Amino acid sequence: EGSIEGMGSNLLMISPSSPGSGGGFRMAPGAVQTLKLEDAQAIADEIPGVVAVAPEASASKQLVYESANMNASITGVTEAYMDVRALEIASGSFLTTRDDTAARQVAVIGSTVAEELLGEGVDPVGQTIRAGSVRLAVVGVLVEKGSSMMSNSDSAVYVPLTTLQRYFSGGDTVSSINVQCENEDVMETVQADIESLLLMRHGISDSTLADFRITSMSDVLSTMSTVTGTFTMLLAAIASISLFVGGIGIMNMMLTTVTERTREIGLRKAIGATESDVTNQFLAESVALTLIGGAVGVAIGYGLATIAAPLLGMTAVVSLNSVLLAVGVCAGIGVVFGYYPARRAAALSPMEALRYQ
Repeated sequence: EGSIEGMGSNLLMISPSSPGSGGGFRMAPGAVQTLKLEDAQAIADEIPGVVAVAPEASASKQLVYESANMNASITGVTEAYMDVRALEIASGSFLTTRDDTAARQVAVIGSTVAEELLGEGVDPVGQTIRAGSVRLAVVGVLVEKGSSMMSNSDSAVYVPLTTLQRYFSGGDTVSSINVQCENEDVMETVQADIESLLLMRHGISDSTLADFRITSMSDVLSTMSTVTGTFTMLLAAIASISLFVGGIGIMNMMLTTVTERTREIGLRKAIGATESDVTNQFLAESVALTLIGGAVGVAIGYGLATIAAPLLGMTAVVSLNSVLLAVGVCAGIGVVFGYYPARRAAALSPMEALRYQ
């Protein structure tokens, strides 16, 4: 949800789709080319409620710098792309309208590209890299952002859109159009207006035959929230079953302990221990048992999270509240499932308990 919100919840993404699919079936990138730069310009000029429009196109190329090389996605964008997709510059500057107009051979690279291709100790700004047979002067490096469900700017190379069309793709089509709306309230209206405009421009009278697809980030965010809510309920159900099974195990262990220590209980009651004394003793043992198990669980969970996070490219966050909640639940399990064995021990007759073999 954070990565989607980072892209902007007031963002519409228009992508090509197979004609006649109603926009419901998305083809692989590059498989369908139905959007053009003129479509993006028409949206910017004719649709009210639009703040910025940023078309993009992409191509995969091998990058070379001295003896190092790597495969990367070359994305052609305009100056508005930086604001629309919430990118930040770590050093240098982003692409300008002048770069796009002149189809300059310049590039802005992601942090991963800078690290893997140019290496440490080299200032990427001012260096020249080669993408295929095209030389690109690096004018900026992006702040590390991490991957999102849509893209990974850290591993991308951004060039002016006209540069990509002239030197890499050889066409005038774009792979997608990013539209930033004034706010979320006007998104539905803007989306409907864009759909009508593109249908008219593409000569399509039936919306079910649309050769494009419009994705709303607010809808994606809403769907993701629903999905994460469902997963939360599922995990809560699994956790509840696990806690219940664990509680039954604690109860059985405490009942066994009561049986094994029947003579001890009888002796304690014979010399003056009250039922509450015996009850508190076994409840304390039950809670201690669950707290020790909880402490071991917290330690294992923290260790596994610390080990797994770097492997998954994530950051492990273990909050104090989650630890306190876990410890509190453990104590609660000890009290709830230890109460019956404790009361059973407290109810034993001293005479019968002392005669127990």
